[in-house]
Amino acid sequence: MRINKSVVLNKMNECNIKTQAELAERLNINKTQLSSMLNGDFNPIKTNVFHMMKELDLSFEEITSEKDIISSNETHIKQLSLFDNDPELLNRFDYQLNEYVDISKVVNNKKYSSLEAFAGAGGLALGLEMAGFDNKGAIEIDRDAVKTLNHNRPDWNIYDGDINDLVNQKNKPENHFFENIKDIDVFTGGFPCQSFSYAGKRQGFADTRGTLFYPYSQLIDKIKPKMFIAENVKGLVNHDNGATLTTMIKIFKSIGYHVYWNVLNSWDYGVAQKRQRIFIVGIREDLIKKEKFSFKLPKAFEYKPVLKDALKNVPKSDGMTYSEKKYKVLDLVPAGGCWVDLPENIAKEYLGASWNSGGGKRGMARRISWDEPSLTLTTSPNQKQTERCHPDETRPFTVREYARIQSFPDNWEFKGNVGSQYKQIGNAVPVNLAKAVGLAAIKYLNQFNN
Repeated sequence: MRINKSVVLNKMNECNIKTQAELAERLNINKTQLSSMLNGDFNPIKTNVFHMMKELDLSFEEITSEKDIISSNETHIKQLSLFDNDPELLNRFDYQLNEYVDISKVVNNKKYSSLEAFAGAGGLALGLEMAGFDNKGAIEIDRDAVKTLNHNRPDWNIYDGDINDLVNQKNKPENHFFENIKDIDVFTGGFPCQSFSYAGKRQGFADTRGTLFYPYSQLIDKIKPKMFIAENVKGLVNHDNGATLTTMIKIFKSIGYHVYWNVLNSWDYGVAQKRQRIFIVGIREDLIKKEKFSFKLPKAFEYKPVLKDALKNVPKSDGMTYSEKKYKVLDLVPAGGCWVDLPENIAKEYLGASWNSGGGKRGMARRISWDEPSLTLTTSPNQKQTERCHPDETRPFTVREYARIQSFPDNWEFKGNVGSQYKQIGNAVPVNLAKAVGLAAIKYLNQFNN
């Protein structure tokens, strides 16, 4: 959809709105956003179009360009339904960001601060530290992950417990976690993907109670960081038919943040792994009004590492082994192959019910090649649906190989038993991906400190 610029400019004159800056202020957006809307640089956010229609007393037909006039009455009704009297009505895809920036030469012009919830083994926090952030605190409930964080960064301020308890006791005198947490630049975290209960009502925060998104959004509202970066599985985009992501966007908007999101592939950012994750970025509204340029996601790197790059001279470490039955099957699979390369009788027996439904996913009985990136690492290397066998040896990747594939440095040590270490690494945000997103955030924040 494109805005009819001439109609808008004429209507501004009729309404005695002298400048685009004045109209932008009335619409609660910045001049750059308004200019992009009028010039057709991107598909405009429908709530902004709705507010423009109300401000200038224009109909949908008047405000859209001639080439956008809809001939089908049914389609016309669907379009108009997007602009009813509910300003909270939104389409999650209107917030999808497809603008990217080169981060190769980004250097922070001040020491920016970060705070993280659901920190896990520290992949996201470490990546931000490498980008140039000063970690002011991390929240994590898993005991082994906390031990990992404390071992590698004993100077970090770690809250070892339930985020709900932390939110509820934020203002209590005995809570020392928040003592040095002021004026946070970036708040980060990857909360679990859970459905929200609407109960036929629109209660804002109340809709999300009982989920870990609730305390996450509460902390953002209380701390008011300049930005937040939320990471999650790609499935969040269409989770609960899109209702989950839509609700998140509404909540973030209601607490004063301009929201962007898109799915990034780790392989594009120096990680030898095809791992797709959604990143939701929020910018505090007062910054949006001051910005000279908008936030952009990191541009993909030209260098695409493969497994042999990641595992060169990898240190020896503990790891799991396959059962005798699984070993005999995987030993028949060539590098880069999977169950389709097995003899039919063996594949049929190994896949079981999956064979009867037309075959299993290509992740089953999968042996990675040296010349390709790994598929997404999971919390256990032994899961049948997501097997990742070593290229030469018939075994899962070791703990240190897992860590290398997730771009952790060799000196980052993981605590707990072997199973716990695999879980911590498999749940982590790849360090190099986190660093790239962190540099994109620094590129944006630098404009306010020149």
